[in-house]
Amino acid sequence: MPQTFAAADAVELAVVDRSGFIESRHAGIAVVLGADGTIVERLGDPSALILPRSSLKPLQALACVSAGASLDGVRLGLATASHSGTDRHVAVVRDILQAAGLGEESLGCPPAWPSDPDTRDELVRDRAEPARIRMNCSGKHAAMLLACAANGWDAATYLSPEHPLQLHVREVVERLLGEKASAVAIDGCGAPVYATTLFGLARAIHRIGNSSATSPFALHRSAGTLVQAVRDDPWTIDGPGRPDTIVIESLGVFAKGGAEGVMVMVAPDGTTVALKMLDGSGRAATAVALRLLERAGALAPADVAATMQKLPLSISGGGQVVGAIRPAF
Repeated sequence: MPQTFAAADAVELAVVDRSGFIESRHAGIAVVLGADGTIVERLGDPSALILPRSSLKPLQALACVSAGASLDGVRLGLATASHSGTDRHVAVVRDILQAAGLGEESLGCPPAWPSDPDTRDELVRDRAEPARIRMNCSGKHAAMLLACAANGWDAATYLSPEHPLQLHVREVVERLLGEKASAVAIDGCGAPVYATTLFGLARAIHRIGNSSATSPFALHRSAGTLVQAVRDDPWTIDGPGRPDTIVIESLGVFAKGGAEGVMVMVAPDGTTVALKMLDGSGRAATAVALRLLERAGALAPADVAATMQKLPLSISGGGQVVGAIRPAF
């Protein structure tokens, strides 16, 4: 059975510096595509297989749109999101479900607490329970249900890999990847996720990030609309003070992190990076992606440095900052 890449395929991407002592190291693989789609840098083996996890969501959202789901603006942002579960996020998810004629009970993702600490604290004070709609993938699931409603497909079984929706999603995903999925797994939210090479993921995100809302091709029009929706409302894809939202607001990039240390990012000029950490930790993924875009000349060093200061990269000791998580190059 296919499995993720091995240590021999990886290189050091990031380190944890505590008081000048390198305490930990993160190895992984990464690839950078120029605006024209050619490889301009590779670290490790980008032909290795990975599970994209939530970095696949832009592709899944586009599949929902091409299946007939009416999604634009903040709705499209939430369909692409790993959101932090604030009331603002939940209101949009409820709006998508209402358009599908369905309620929260139709969501197939597991109940969860919001990751936004203020929202979670308020819910705990109100003695609320974890809820499906607060789960960070509920926007994707609502979009899938809306696509089912548009086609008259069964909503109760929409997460089955053999469901008409998921067969359509796979077809669209493979078309954007430019390769066949090597395996099908079940993501943390219960939806199918497809194994791909890191290069295939980078190629798909490059195509999406370089699409235009005025393209003569419907899928590319939808991709251009999706990227613009996220750039217009960065809060939708992640949440206040969270990494994807920070870098989109600060640098105008398109960014989508995934569980187990996956990150994809497209700079305003179209330069694209995709990476995967061997140990599954995502704490350095955003910083490494930004540094790779800087090295490619797609982002200004001063802008990257200023954005890094906003990310949760500091290492504390005795209540003071004594080091940082930083790229190894």
